[in-house]
Amino acid sequence: MRLLREVRKQADLSQRDVATRLEHHQAFVSRSETGERRLDVIELRAICRAIGVPLREFIDSLEKELEAREATK
Repeated sequence: MRLLREVRKQADLSQRDVATRLEHHQAFVSRSETGERRLDVIELRAICRAIGVPLREFIDSLEKELEAREATK
């Protein structure tokens, strides 16, 4: 998920930083960001907390991004 990667980078965190905070392997974060692994809402909430962004704010941004993609189809 491109937005997840952008938010993490804006927070100046590496995948390893986020993984450490989550007590997961770095590969978990990588697969989540690339879309190889789909996240449930509880996992997304944990990642947002690890990055320091409110889940609601992330969801609002995601919704805007998805609406923009749909508008260009």
